[in-house]
Amino acid sequence: MSIALKPGAVVFAKDLQRVARFYERVLALAVVHAEVDHVVLESALQQIVIHAIPGPIAAGIHITVPPERREDTALKLFFAVDSIDALRSTAAALGGQIDPPARAWQARGFRAVDGHDPEGNVLQFRELLR
Repeated sequence: MSIALKPGAVVFAKDLQRVARFYERVLALAVVHAEVDHVVLESALQQIVIHAIPGPIAAGIHITVPPERREDTALKLFFAVDSIDALRSTAAALGGQIDPPARAWQARGFRAVDGHDPEGNVLQFRELLR
């Protein structure tokens, strides 16, 4: 049996189902595997694993409403989407946020803007300039 490996990321989450639903819907990914402690999401080009933070550690993490952005990390993930503007309300309905159009910038044939998931993990969304 041959398995195609895809680039991807692991996102650790206090609320596994909520964060998985956010990435599934906002990035149009399919759930290809799910267990009690993780959910695997995929498209033809990428894979994202949402992994539950272990209970004792999660108990010490407080997620505010709305979530406070976790900007002081060494990594920021970015994702290609068809339309940033079309996803803005979906992201908000799922507990995340995409920054307003005035915060977007352009480079090398794409438009980009930051946002965050329901737990405050900062992301960048990119769309091709048309």
